[in-house]
Amino acid sequence: MNEVAAFNPNLPAAADGEGQAPVLPHNIEAEQQLLGAILSSNDVLDRVDDLVKPDHFHDPVHAEIFAMAASRITKGLQTDATTLKTFASDIPGLKELGGAEYLIKLQLSAIATSAARDYAQLIHDLAIRRELISLGNVIADNARSMRDDIAPDEQIVAAESELFKLASTGSTNKGFQSFLSALHDAVQMANAAYNRQGKLAGVSTGLTDLDRMLGGLHKSDLLILAGRPSMGKTSLATNVAFNVAKAWREGQKEDGTHGTVDGGVVGFFSLEMSSAQLAQRILSEAAEIPSELIRKGDLNEQEFQRYLKAAGDLERCPLYIDDTPALPIAQVAARARRLKRSPKGLDLLIIDYLQLLKGSGKSDNRVNEVSEITQGLKAIAKELDIPVIALSQLSRQVENREDKRPQLSDLRESGSIEQDADVVMFVYRGEYYKEREKPGEENLEAMTKWQQDMEHLHGKAEVIIGKQRHGPVGAVELSFEGRFTRFGNLAKPWQGDGQGF
Repeated sequence: MNEVAAFNPNLPAAADGEGQAPVLPHNIEAEQQLLGAILSSNDVLDRVDDLVKPDHFHDPVHAEIFAMAASRITKGLQTDATTLKTFASDIPGLKELGGAEYLIKLQLSAIATSAARDYAQLIHDLAIRRELISLGNVIADNARSMRDDIAPDEQIVAAESELFKLASTGSTNKGFQSFLSALHDAVQMANAAYNRQGKLAGVSTGLTDLDRMLGGLHKSDLLILAGRPSMGKTSLATNVAFNVAKAWREGQKEDGTHGTVDGGVVGFFSLEMSSAQLAQRILSEAAEIPSELIRKGDLNEQEFQRYLKAAGDLERCPLYIDDTPALPIAQVAARARRLKRSPKGLDLLIIDYLQLLKGSGKSDNRVNEVSEITQGLKAIAKELDIPVIALSQLSRQVENREDKRPQLSDLRESGSIEQDADVVMFVYRGEYYKEREKPGEENLEAMTKWQQDMEHLHGKAEVIIGKQRHGPVGAVELSFEGRFTRFGNLAKPWQGDGQGF
């Protein structure tokens, strides 16, 4: 039998006999003690307001008293049984409990305000248990309903989403931490960067100059990779995914736990291309065989054996592809969580591309929908503590300028994307545009200049970092092999021959 207030015999007894509804978890005495502590000392509210809200109280009268007291205290008004009784007289059910006399009993019954935090935690935990029971009943009812318009998979996603919301309750308000604690986290990050090969704090992309500019891919960061069609956004994303997955190694981490120590497990949402097409691109890069030859099957024996060997090597790479089209952001979050909970976990998430995702459907405004999507992606990055790379299209206004290098204002629905992203990068290949400026054969001077420009631009690409919340902005030059859709490190004149990826 659940505990009830010793001084409140008017409260209804909990039903727990045969044939009666099961008793929901609650503790009336804890609620009374917390309310009494708040009425005795208004400062108590500051210690518990991150844990307890009105709907956490089991008794509706207690919920109303807490809401009214919290509202007055927040306004700086002295709140106790005497000042509250005038305003609380209209609370439904309070009269049955004794009216103003009940408020006085609450205040006088407070044993120790120092225990208020413990009472608040107990009330919070019991409320979560009631929510779990309620959610379980809803899940069971939905499963029994046998509705044709809601598939079981959709019910699972909805249930996971509700469970995550419940799990987040009370944990989002982290509050202030001491500078000593923040210093410890900062030193740990610097130590990881110092000990990691290449001096990176984040996950290496496999592209040295890009890593040097970004410091690797950092946990909880949302990175936007944008560009016009044919610039190579998907190619660069698949290159990074392959490099990270290929370098994956697990073992004992510095904190003593077991997990990823190099590279990472990669989740890739391919909303535009099928998983087979994406795998074909990665195989073309790994086997160094042009993708059009693979598609046509025009391979000699040596190339085919190289192709099979690359496929065998890739089998061991922890790279997971989801090619479901037009996914809502809620499903992206649910599937990412599922992969994160798997034995190997999840270290990097890539979405190709952002504009193909769907929002919740609650907004008819596309700008608001994109804002919901980018906020959702940033929430995934923070919740799962992983970097998230989202590809994005650019508006056509780039084509109308003489200088085709993209900038932040070229992002579609740029306000929300630019605001929510920690890093915004643009892929730019001058060779692509220069090819389309080829002069006529009769203009020898222009043709000579064009050929010189083409020779300078051939096999090169730029990643322009237009925004970086915690680092510099600027351009990084990479090599680009169109035959294999592969980006690599660009050898500098003083470095001799470079190596691609």
